[in-house]
Amino acid sequence: MPVTTVDEIFVTARRTEAPIWEITRGDSTLILVGAISGVPRDVEWRPEALEAATRRSQRILFPQEGRASVADVLRLIWRIRTVATLPRGTTTADYLSPEVQARLETVMADQKNASWRTNSLMILSMDLMSDHAGYERGRTRNATDVIKKAARDARIPVRPVGTVRGDEIVDSLITAPPAAYATCLERALAAAEAGLEGAAIRISDWRARRVPEVMAQPLEQALGLCWPWGDPEIAPLLRRQWAEAVQTALGEPGVTMAVAQLRVLAEPDGVLDGLEAQGYEIEGPAWKADRVAAGSSGPSSWR
Repeated sequence: MPVTTVDEIFVTARRTEAPIWEITRGDSTLILVGAISGVPRDVEWRPEALEAATRRSQRILFPQEGRASVADVLRLIWRIRTVATLPRGTTTADYLSPEVQARLETVMADQKNASWRTNSLMILSMDLMSDHAGYERGRTRNATDVIKKAARDARIPVRPVGTVRGDEIVDSLITAPPAAYATCLERALAAAEAGLEGAAIRISDWRARRVPEVMAQPLEQALGLCWPWGDPEIAPLLRRQWAEAVQTALGEPGVTMAVAQLRVLAEPDGVLDGLEAQGYEIEGPAWKADRVAAGSSGPSSWR
């Protein structure tokens, strides 16, 4: 593939409102797109350059797919009370510190009844993020959605980086002890306290490719600590599949675009740290706060 084609991709990709990194090995080029979820459909951002880069890729990798059988679904329905509510006779106060419980009471003061006190910490965390922290769970317009449409229109082959079996998902949901989501709840509570303004800042930082700032936002941290990314069984599998997929892509000729959640790429010991440790030159925005503070202008920190 002519080098000019790859150059053209990144001349346009740098103008898009999303963090993008480029890694090249021989005749293989990998484009890593750091996506965030929960971006409301009415938020305006420029996807045109990202669409152009998509059309010039030979293949596109997307996040993992869950594959559940009918038996998995029925098992989850049968055990839904275990997933959705706390053990009988307990409330959130039995699993949270008095300080966190007091903050939670303040945030939930406008609720019509006290049923939230018996919701599982995982369900309550999700409600805090969607009802109080501005996280959209319905109609959204994320980088993943834009790239999927562009790939479909251009008939570019796409594939998930891996799959997660339905029985693994159900097991992780029904066997986790109630207190396992306490840290998730605390971060979701911080996101709720930051409110709609915090959610807007997260999106603004993402559009401006201020990666460390996005990673420091309470809402982004909550998403990284809640299910599935906070699950001790599922999360390592997801991260391992991404690391393996990236290595495979760097052995394929041409251009591969991989669309991953930003936290998978930019977290400590994440995909970008792993590639850097292997000696790859990474072109893209700084993903570590110390580099931004130091004003680094090397190949791994263009903004």
